Amino acid sequence: MNHRTLVRALLASAALAASVLLAGCNSDDISLASNAKANQPVPPKLVAAIGEKNMDLQSPILVRLFKQEAELEVWKQDRSGKFALLKTYPICRWSGDLGPKIREGDRQAPEGFYTISPGQMNPQSAYYLSFNTGYPNAFDKALGRTGSQLMVHGDCSSRGCYAMTDEQIAEIYSLGRESFFGGQKAFQLQAYPFRMTPVNMAKHRNNPNMPFWKMIKEGYDHFEVTKQEPKVDFCEKKYVFDATKPPGATRDPVFDASAKCPAYVIPDEIASAVREKQQTEMAEVAKLISKGTPVARMNTGIDGGMNKIFASKLPEGSTGLSEGGDSQSLQSLSLARAPGTIPSTVNPPKPNLAQPEEPVVAVSTTSSTSSTPSISSTKVASATPATKSGEQSDGFFSSIARKVGIGATADANAAATSVPPSAPAAAAKPKAETKAAETKPSVVRVAPKPETKLAAAKPALKPTVTDAPATSPAAKDAQLAGSQPIVQPNSFDSRFGAMK
Repeated sequence: MNHRTLVRALLASAALAASVLLAGCNSDDISLASNAKANQPVPPKLVAAIGEKNMDLQSPILVRLFKQEAELEVWKQDRSGKFALLKTYPICRWSGDLGPKIREGDRQAPEGFYTISPGQMNPQSAYYLSFNTGYPNAFDKALGRTGSQLMVHGDCSSRGCYAMTDEQIAEIYSLGRESFFGGQKAFQLQAYPFRMTPVNMAKHRNNPNMPFWKMIKEGYDHFEVTKQEPKVDFCEKKYVFDATKPPGATRDPVFDASAKCPAYVIPDEIASAVREKQQTEMAEVAKLISKGTPVARMNTGIDGGMNKIFASKLPEGSTGLSEGGDSQSLQSLSLARAPGTIPSTVNPPKPNLAQPEEPVVAVSTTSSTSSTPSISSTKVASATPATKSGEQSDGFFSSIARKVGIGATADANAAATSVPPSAPAAAAKPKAETKAAETKPSVVRVAPKPETKLAAAKPALKPTVTDAPATSPAAKDAQLAGSQPIVQPNSFDSRFGAMK
């Protein structure tokens, strides 16, 4: 009898184990530390910082991403119950332009609020370690937006993702793992185009994405005033933050991203604090606009960005949209230590040849007299300001040339020098430089320096290594499980073609 009972117990255990295995990667029971990479401990220095900030190692976390500044923040709940900033990581590479992801294949990194569960953590990633952002969320789906496998991962190369170095993602992964071990069911990921400050809102006031950015800024403001993870809901194809049932209601409101909003209220202490913050900032935005704050250029078709500390380590490195990306700043950072190894496959962002390198001069706002700026009434700035005659504005050498009687040729030179150079990769084609030098105009003696710079910066991007054959794309779930990483110096596109 005892023998039969033991056999039954063993069979029941085997059946339970089989059911867990069949659940696979889609189950929250997936091991977060199934290999050495995923099981790396939180670095001692960071553990010490956690203790100094009155936090526990396994307390909940929250992540914020900022494209323009190319920074990822990890916030952690302290013993008072509020979130405090633990560490800011420079982002090694992100894709696309400022603005949300719209469709599969547009190379855009997503923006908005997303939830990361244990099942979205991928210890078997081909890009060292990763976690899935959860795009598209209910809001994205309600608008018909498409895309899949949008990750935060290692390898410092991106096609629609946020890419860190392997060392960085190992640290971030370990913080997420410990928060799950501590009982956090999911952590929130907030992805923004830039830090939602009055200066940035004034600079980007003409951007067509501004209505969307104002909507997610509401959640940004809720977090800023409460230092608590905002509760996120969706209705009528919009975000709703920290909604609760109205007084007298017996049930919590039920939200549907595509349906009409139910009756709800926002707690007075949150609503009043957010309202006061927004009124102060809107007045500051109006003040900045009235003072002539330049309008940020629109960069349709650009190739993303990277933090300046990484750009300073790459030949002809460019930060894309990152603030402070001029060559002088990069030179000053060249001796700084990069937070992680940059693989040889990384190329700096490509500048948009159709846009000027400097921000567009601000649009006149004399017609706006209210303290609150009106986005819809402001005209979009032209990407290439023209003079009264419709020609390109004159440079210094062009003016001299016109005075000595060679105005037409000088105008051609000025137009040529107004084209922003592309950012070449580490190994550029030498012939391209020779060809650019041969096309110098005959009056190059008038302005030799600008023409020489143009000729040197003209080569096109060229991969340094012939792409190795990529493995056939796997299905979505299988791709999350992945295989053990294969380190090879091929280009990112051939290895990451399924990630969009």
